[in-house]
Amino acid sequence: MIAISAKNIRKIYPLYKKPIDRLKETLHPLRKTYHTKFNALQDINFEIKKGDTVGILGQNGSGKSTLLKIITGVLTQTSGTLSVNGTISSLLELGTGFNPELNGMENIYFYGAIQGLYKEQIEERVESICSFADIGDFIYQPVKSYSSGMFVRLAFACAIHVEPDILIIDEALSVGDAKFQAKCFSKLSKLMKAGVTILFVSHSTEQIITHCNHAILLEKGRIYTSGEPKTVVNTYLDLLFGKKKDTKTKKLKNIKEDDKSEKSTFTEDLNSQFEKRPYYNPSEYRWGDREAEIIDFVAYQDDRLFPSAMQAGIPFFLKFRFVAKRDLKNVIFGFAVKTKEGITVYNTNSDMQGLKSLELLSIGEERILEISMPIKLFTGDYFLSLGLVSKNEEQEIIPHDRRYDSIHIVVEPVTHFFGLVDLDMEMKVY
Repeated sequence: MIAISAKNIRKIYPLYKKPIDRLKETLHPLRKTYHTKFNALQDINFEIKKGDTVGILGQNGSGKSTLLKIITGVLTQTSGTLSVNGTISSLLELGTGFNPELNGMENIYFYGAIQGLYKEQIEERVESICSFADIGDFIYQPVKSYSSGMFVRLAFACAIHVEPDILIIDEALSVGDAKFQAKCFSKLSKLMKAGVTILFVSHSTEQIITHCNHAILLEKGRIYTSGEPKTVVNTYLDLLFGKKKDTKTKKLKNIKEDDKSEKSTFTEDLNSQFEKRPYYNPSEYRWGDREAEIIDFVAYQDDRLFPSAMQAGIPFFLKFRFVAKRDLKNVIFGFAVKTKEGITVYNTNSDMQGLKSLELLSIGEERILEISMPIKLFTGDYFLSLGLVSKNEEQEIIPHDRRYDSIHIVVEPVTHFFGLVDLDMEMKVY
């Protein structure tokens, strides 16, 4: 069953240079136009099935909030058709659905009435709403005196207790404290299992990956891409931090002769060998201007080169070979470990590690970076993401080679703990 269907949705706003132009346009005898048209949304087409949890991503101004307001009926589309099957409860901007002059308790009844509940139905839920919001005696104070955190507590509690078919959240949870956010996501998980359709807007990519089974990326009022959350998130990061460029491999000169023993596990071929290595993930997401490239890597543990699985608790070594295509300053090498679901387990870079030897790279210079770490992860599959960037004189980050999920490793079964990371805990009995 389709919960929400959008076909050719378009939203146009008239933009006036001066407020008086709106009046002049209205009164002009020849209907002279004083405005320009701004397409906040155009060519929006999608279907969301009942029970789906859909994450909506996009830069500021991409049309996320406008789309949600159209779905909730706060705004009307300029053209196109929208079909919604089921009752909707939403958290849009803080304050939507509440009267600032009323206190929290009065607003519970006010919000419930807006959602179509009878007084008796609201009274049955008041105790549960107050318990979830957990704002104490402030429930009897005017909501205009609430902090943003208190406000979102009450708003979320009201939204989930009207038992909607569709729940829409527009970044509202970003203002709550960590404890309340955990409480909210626990409740969202229960709603998902109950078959509630959820639309979730967040700038937190990990929240999108963790909680959603589908994602939509908006860019300049259009759907840029949609699909599996992890893939959509990678595209979103591409839009935020740089663009992929198909740069041809350049012939390099003046390659420095480093210690041959350091390169013994690498080939002499400067063309990328990365994709030929056993751990390489062909589904990696790669982008950057390629003015520096990560062209090869090796992995070993206990003198075993590319072992079929890593043993937990034993040091694991990685060597990466990269090369500069022009003179670069303030070069930073980034490294992250993620679960197959996309959750970051560990993330660091050469700058954070205090590595000063990458402050200057000359054109054609080839370097090797070595990483060593004990494997303190639970049994399973993990993906390594790499990044090579530099900083310009304005200290802006310039992405050269970002290789997300480019290396796939497997950790052998362990029996002494469950979870994700081994914390080396000790137990004693007295």
